[in-house]
Amino acid sequence: MSTVEDPHSKPVALIAGPTASGKSAMAVDLAKALKKAGQTAVIINADSAQVYSDLAVLSARPTEKEMGGIEHRLFGEWDGAQACSAADWAKRARQEIAACHEAGGVPILVGGTGLYFKVLLEGIAPIPEIDPKVRAATRELSTEAAFAALQIEDPERAADLNPTDSQRIARALEVKRSTGVTLGDWQLSKSGGIGEEVTLFPAVLMPEREWVYRRCDARFAEMAENGALEEVKALLARDLDLNLPVMRAIGVPELSEHLADNLPLTDAIANAQQSTRNYAKRQFTWFRNQFVPDWPRVTIDEGNKKTDLNAIFAGLFQK
Repeated sequence: MSTVEDPHSKPVALIAGPTASGKSAMAVDLAKALKKAGQTAVIINADSAQVYSDLAVLSARPTEKEMGGIEHRLFGEWDGAQACSAADWAKRARQEIAACHEAGGVPILVGGTGLYFKVLLEGIAPIPEIDPKVRAATRELSTEAAFAALQIEDPERAADLNPTDSQRIARALEVKRSTGVTLGDWQLSKSGGIGEEVTLFPAVLMPEREWVYRRCDARFAEMAENGALEEVKALLARDLDLNLPVMRAIGVPELSEHLADNLPLTDAIANAQQSTRNYAKRQFTWFRNQFVPDWPRVTIDEGNKKTDLNAIFAGLFQK
């Protein structure tokens, strides 16, 4: 993908980082700075929880005040009854980016879902729908048995996986058994990525971890006091499939336990805070290992809350 500052190419700003790292505020600040420089910008959500209309509080979706008068797209666009895959999101994101460019603006992608960025930029493999019977049989296997089978049926993929990574092991095994082709071979035929069509201006926020963890704890406590319980009650009242992403979003299972009288509220909040910290830890790992090494990493901590947008996104401000 191009990160060369070519004024004739279509610019896309990208702000990634772990949860509670200040991505949304930076995106708004960048959009305002571009406006001051005579440009327009649109902020496009790239967070897998903020896509759901049912999760305004628990996903920390920006409020109208926090949006600062900047147009935000793909926030709350999916109903919780409909799962939004990375491919679903990328399709809509491509449309929003194209519309923004057509209007002469700068799209600003912001979020913490690394897979969304990866699929949008690199494309996705055209893997057929998995046979439901194959999927059911595969998912019934223990992680140990599934991994042993994968070592025989797709040893190359098995060698790349942690033997305890049940989700990825099951996915690789079901793809091989349903299609007869390994996941690795499918991924060689990715299509639909926009990485070569745009000039990317990326920034990956990598704050001090303990600072992020403290922010995670404080933010969830605030959520619990400002509508999170009511949000979960509304979701439970819809009687949705518990396997849907919206029902597995951080805070929903934990607060559901409290609403079912199985946990005191303080314990439910503590569990959700731990889940949030665990998620942030996984995001740090993803961003460290999956993103292009030369993408700028921006460090933020309690003594360095402000960043120099003109330095990070210099190419966007060049006429």
